[in-house]
Amino acid sequence: MAKDRDKYIEDELKEIRKQCEELEGIQLVTCVPDIVAMIIKKTDFRQLKLRLMFPTHYPNELIISELSSKTLSDKLLDGLQKVCDDECKKFIGKFQVMKLLHFVSKFLDDHKLCICSNEIAYVKKEMLKDCDEIKLKHKTGQIVIKVQQDKYFLNFKLTIPEDYPKFQVQLEIIDHNFPELLKVNFEAQAVEYARQCVEPPLRRKPGDPPFQPKPSMLPVCKYLIGDCIKNYPLQKCPVCFAHVLPENPLEETSREKQVERVYCGHLYHHSCLAVYMKTPPFIGGKKCPSCDKRIFHEKWKITPELAEARWAHKQARERELEEVKDFMA
Repeated sequence: MAKDRDKYIEDELKEIRKQCEELEGIQLVTCVPDIVAMIIKKTDFRQLKLRLMFPTHYPNELIISELSSKTLSDKLLDGLQKVCDDECKKFIGKFQVMKLLHFVSKFLDDHKLCICSNEIAYVKKEMLKDCDEIKLKHKTGQIVIKVQQDKYFLNFKLTIPEDYPKFQVQLEIIDHNFPELLKVNFEAQAVEYARQCVEPPLRRKPGDPPFQPKPSMLPVCKYLIGDCIKNYPLQKCPVCFAHVLPENPLEETSREKQVERVYCGHLYHHSCLAVYMKTPPFIGGKKCPSCDKRIFHEKWKITPELAEARWAHKQARERELEEVKDFMA
């Protein structure tokens, strides 16, 4: 029986060597009776190592397999390992190695999202609520997420590129009911966060380590979901303390109640911010009451000195008018 087993394994090893030479993305590392080891590589990051050992009663016994990877998560590999064992059960009594190799290779082809499985798990567990939805399209490498807070929602799609995380995730906002100003800001800032993950800063500090690309899917989700969608419907104007966004997204708002977003990320009513920016103190620039950071906005670019001068001029004019009224009384 031992001789029959050894002969069977030797025949399978010959078949493995022959077929692996013709397969793209397969590197045969070891192919001997004790162990067969191969690397299955789709991209620099979507790859794994498959080790196989022949048990005593092979092929009438399940081959012993082990998966490892420097880039894929342990949780993903554990799940894939169980699926591999179930797959091999279909071929007990036959050559199992190439069947398993093709199975794992197809898994990597069909599950482009496997490279960001940890990020997806975090978003599901820590960021999404029962009212939210997430759909994973593994073959196309796309993630569709619909998030809502009160009556506001944002539906967006993330596309994971082939060489992720070397290249940034691509964002598309599919639908929303936020003010258009906020939607434009959501999109621009999220894309910028993604870019920062894969491109080195223009100015490096002395002593900084060499730049390494980082996964960008989770930073984009943290910004869109945590900082924007779950946050802005609850934000109150730092000046009047009323909710900045109307309770009903379809409600038409007056010019005074339109939303203004300042550089620090806080929202104001237009009229509230206009009054606040024109009211002392001006020294050091106007500070956001919510976070004490200096306010920067396209509509209010004047220096503190000019703002002070304009305010003083306005006060002087008002005093002159009061004096005229008193004289005419």
